[in-house]
Amino acid sequence: MSRINKNVILALLTLTSSAFLLFQLYYYKHYLSAKNGAGLSKSKGSQIGFDSIQWEGWFRIAENMGFQCLKIESKDPRLDGIDSLSGTEIPLHYICKLAAHAIHLVVFHERSGNYLWHGHLRLKGHIDRKFVPFRKLQFGRYPGAFDRPELQQVTVDGLVLLIPKDPVHFLEEVPHSRFIECRYKEARAFFQYLDDNTVEAVAFRKSAKELLQLAARTLKKLGVRFWLSSGTCLGWYRQCNIIPYSKDVDLGIFIQDYKSDIISAFHDAGLPLKHKFGKVEDSLELSFQGKDDVKLDIFFFYEENDHMWNGGTQAKTGKKFKYLFPKFTLCWTEFVDMKLHVPCETIEYIEANYGKTWKIPVKTWDWKRSPPNVQPNGIWPVSEWDEVIQLY
Repeated sequence: MSRINKNVILALLTLTSSAFLLFQLYYYKHYLSAKNGAGLSKSKGSQIGFDSIQWEGWFRIAENMGFQCLKIESKDPRLDGIDSLSGTEIPLHYICKLAAHAIHLVVFHERSGNYLWHGHLRLKGHIDRKFVPFRKLQFGRYPGAFDRPELQQVTVDGLVLLIPKDPVHFLEEVPHSRFIECRYKEARAFFQYLDDNTVEAVAFRKSAKELLQLAARTLKKLGVRFWLSSGTCLGWYRQCNIIPYSKDVDLGIFIQDYKSDIISAFHDAGLPLKHKFGKVEDSLELSFQGKDDVKLDIFFFYEENDHMWNGGTQAKTGKKFKYLFPKFTLCWTEFVDMKLHVPCETIEYIEANYGKTWKIPVKTWDWKRSPPNVQPNGIWPVSEWDEVIQLY
């Protein structure tokens, strides 16, 4: 098998990284504000033509070195919520081959949650499926999200390169990096008819966002995985926002990820325990009091045969309830300026909890009767009430 000259690789990598940097700086200066991608300059979307000019030059240089190159572009998901710029394309992947060798350049883009994102390597109709063995490429089967790594300079086989300072953490992220985008177009359609911009709604969303951010920081310090659950998950999926009449923030945690210092950690963060129902072995649920009367509910999920479930307890009667969900895995998404987990099988998760009519807002909700996945689960023995029903 032929060997590629190291100087050729170095030149190509240097040229690529420089072009990526220039493009990102230009892109952010003209299209995205420093926060949430909502502020726009007077520049129009057509000015993104800078991209095609720069990359065509890059291609010519690579081809002069003897490479055959393939460029994969797609719509920028960060602009899907902005009508005037929706549809703008950005570079996602570059694949260059020489003889039997291939270099896969993955473009990582900054997101407002201070993390890095790469897009799906989706082959369009005109692309040669035999250009390289695409199925063997490690990146691109789906979009991915990664913590922003601190970089360090190293020399590998005589080449000076930048790599993550903690390469083990980066490599551990790869198999769990799958990313699901918020459904911006559907959210725009939803808000055309059902937007709520009252003073109360705006104030609640602000308080709920701050509570969610505080909870995320606290659980991250503990190393506890969590995801958006119940009404908070529905708000993300249906309207890319917090449901203003939900009055709380809902999170899910696998029971195997439970840590005994969760309650004390939240207390230290300024979130005192409001109630504790159940126990680690059965139907555990924690609720913490945030400011402005917004509470944080954490539901712990248990695996059983072909499904998962979380429990509920009625304090005055000791009755137990069980909410059944099909098994699911976790994906990343962006919500309220953060990289957060949601169930990858989102629609199945939401339909289990809210039924086929989840698109229709329901402001009157009985947690014991309304969910289609709820079922009675017995009653706590009176002798255990002091342990399994704790109100503060």
